[in-house]
Amino acid sequence: MQSLQDATLVAGKGIEGDRYFVGVGTFSPPTQDPGHQVTLIESEEVEKFNREHGLEYSADQFRRNLITKGVPLDELVDVEFEVGETVLRGIRLCEPCAYLSGRTDRRLPKAMLHRAGLRAEIVSGGRLSVDQPVNWPAS
Repeated sequence: MQSLQDATLVAGKGIEGDRYFVGVGTFSPPTQDPGHQVTLIESEEVEKFNREHGLEYSADQFRRNLITKGVPLDELVDVEFEVGETVLRGIRLCEPCAYLSGRTDRRLPKAMLHRAGLRAEIVSGGRLSVDQPVNWPAS
């Protein structure tokens, strides 16, 4: 994983250069699950986890593609929303896994259950840069 200032998102495929984009991610073919195109996590949830456990993990250590602030990701399952010039559709919550727990903290799966992010499909691709707004329909 590496932090980028901008990236190209390709509809139906993923983030250009990402392991799932090129088909070598852990859950790559034969499934072709659209939930592996993009993952997002709320910076507030990472900060809360750190406070609760006296830790100092950065949001990028949670291995999600996009880090958001002020976006209620759990409300975006089955919802189309815009990130910059791209359109994403929330597929399902991105629950913490044993691999992530092994790279961070063994308490992570239980502590971050239902708060570790969102898996999304790219409906309409384009360029995405740091600090672009996320817009979603009012509930």
